[in-house]
Amino acid sequence: MPEGNTRASRGRRIVLMIICVAALAGGGVAYWRWAQATEGARAPRLAARAAVSVSVEVVGRQDVPIYLTGLGTVQGSLTVGIHSQVDGKLQEVLFTEGQQVKKGDVLALIDPRLYQAALDNAKAKKAQDVAQFTSASKDLERSKTLVKSNITSQQIVDQQQGKVDQLKASIEADEAMIQTAQTNLEYTTITAPNDGRIGVRLVDPGNIVHANDQQALATLVLTRPSAVMFTLPARALNDVRDAMARGPVEVIAYDQDNRLELATGKLLLVDNIIDQTTATIRLKAMFPNKDDKLWSGEFVNARLLLATRSNAVVVPSAAIQRGPDGLFVWIVNANGVAEPRSIEVGPAYGKLTIVTSGLSGGERIVTDGQYKLQRGAPVTISSAPVAGSAGSS
Repeated sequence: MPEGNTRASRGRRIVLMIICVAALAGGGVAYWRWAQATEGARAPRLAARAAVSVSVEVVGRQDVPIYLTGLGTVQGSLTVGIHSQVDGKLQEVLFTEGQQVKKGDVLALIDPRLYQAALDNAKAKKAQDVAQFTSASKDLERSKTLVKSNITSQQIVDQQQGKVDQLKASIEADEAMIQTAQTNLEYTTITAPNDGRIGVRLVDPGNIVHANDQQALATLVLTRPSAVMFTLPARALNDVRDAMARGPVEVIAYDQDNRLELATGKLLLVDNIIDQTTATIRLKAMFPNKDDKLWSGEFVNARLLLATRSNAVVVPSAAIQRGPDGLFVWIVNANGVAEPRSIEVGPAYGKLTIVTSGLSGGERIVTDGQYKLQRGAPVTISSAPVAGSAGSS
């Protein structure tokens, strides 16, 4: 082979070797950079998994009121439709709509002239019968004297006695007629049968009203005190009766949103029958309502104080989790490691729930960040107040 060809072949081999070395060096650099990037991305994940940041509260103990809440309706302690008891022209209305009235206040007047005339006629009839009775009584006395002298017969005396008795009965009937006429005349003045707030006027002056009218002139409602009729599940009946046996049972009325407290009263009674269609029992509570915060027909939430549980273990309701084996909470042990703890709970009050089993107080439980936890995971604590220490509203 010529010497020139040999030199060219060697040159090509050297170039290929240089290219291969450069490629290997570049691949090594690229792999090193990829490994560094992967390690840098993995490190935060490992650190996050190693220490989970959570919010923690310390399980506390406190006296917790146990309430039962039912939807109710406000009712006046007395509700009366103001009707006319006689027929006639409504002459005058003397009340102002929405006015607070007292028992006996004059509310309206009906034209009294016909009833005054009837009373005068009954009195005149009585006076006539009294005059006849007086005359007949004198005739009877004379007849009794004459019969003793055999001047008149006993039959005449008996007839005269019958006339006197008849007139006496007529006088008694006249007295009844006078009382009736007097009562009808008094009915032309319509008065308030009790204290209360008068409602909207439904009949204007000048209209003819009748005793049998279905529509009332207005409605009078006694709002001080007021009642609340509400319902509870029938299964709570025995608990409510036990509470009543211990003494007066407090009931608090809240607005429809169950936020604003309107009034505080006492449970008056439990209805004597359970509604089988809804499995509920009706209850009635009375409220002084001196500030008129309860309004007839208003829907309210009635909160009945069943009992107060002393020194109960309480946890925030948000800390309670549900798993395949029931309810549990995450606790942080002395080593700063999270572990689940099975619990049993009682009634809830506000944002707190009573724990009847599984906790004794003083444990640190996770209230936020539970979804990131696994058994045995170390945690970092962001806060650790005592559950219930800030109130339970």
